[in-house]
Amino acid sequence: MWPLYEPEKFYHITEQTRSKFQNASFLGDFALETEATLKNIYYLGPLRGYPERFYQWAGDTPEDVGNKGEKVIAALLAAKNRNLHQKYIKREKQEAKDKKTFSFPHLIAKWLKDIGLIEEFSIHPIAEGRNEHEVLIRTSPNASTVKITDVGFGVSQVLPALVQAFYTPRNSTVLMEQPEIHLHPQVQAGLADAFIEAIHIHEDKIPRNVQLIIESHSEHFLTRLQRRIAEEKIKPEEVAIYFIDNKEGKATIEELCINEYGEIENWPENFFGDEMGDLAAQALAAIERRQRNQAKG
Repeated sequence: MWPLYEPEKFYHITEQTRSKFQNASFLGDFALETEATLKNIYYLGPLRGYPERFYQWAGDTPEDVGNKGEKVIAALLAAKNRNLHQKYIKREKQEAKDKKTFSFPHLIAKWLKDIGLIEEFSIHPIAEGRNEHEVLIRTSPNASTVKITDVGFGVSQVLPALVQAFYTPRNSTVLMEQPEIHLHPQVQAGLADAFIEAIHIHEDKIPRNVQLIIESHSEHFLTRLQRRIAEEKIKPEEVAIYFIDNKEGKATIEELCINEYGEIENWPENFFGDEMGDLAAQALAAIERRQRNQAKG
């Protein structure tokens, strides 16, 4: 038996090893395919960077928004000429637009408004010929336009998540941790709608085929997904939900079964805490307090 040399990478066997074994040529193809797959994986961490008063952009095109969203404005500016189409349908050998076409910055601004976070969003150079750009926000129809540093922290936290979902190349896998952080419940739910569009949207009339893997603690995010499945906006087979628990010091993963009505058929115990217990205890405490106040009166 020939000894195996230590692999160069976890998926890449050395040339010496392959030369000593018959029928091992496929391992070279396996290594190339694995590298291609890994290059198409993009990650966004749970804590994004603080907003800045000015952002530098010299015309470069970043691969993604960065692990902390530090390249999000550069990505937005680099994608300004990209057009994305919500949906295309075929009729009698002719393609007809079923929904609207958006430039990339317009699409992101639209979603920031649709999820209820702001009214207007735009990026401008601070002066002609300068590389510094400022991000301007208007939070409501009657509000003044201000810099992104002068509004709530939620905008700068959700912006990288939205851009990453639509920006990465076709056939990519996007990993995100807690995209809903610093967002109130309405916006958390709206984020689910944005991500549904991100996996369905077309670019140059071709599906982008992007997969999103999202780690979230948001009940509102999950509830919106369930609702959209029931409304047939997304198919159950397009959604996979996993519950990770810690039992006796070991992490366990349980796949939750969701049906065509958006119902989860195998809820884990205390999935979102003891909600019914809290409601019952609050109601009982309220009754007892009213009785005490009436007795005092």
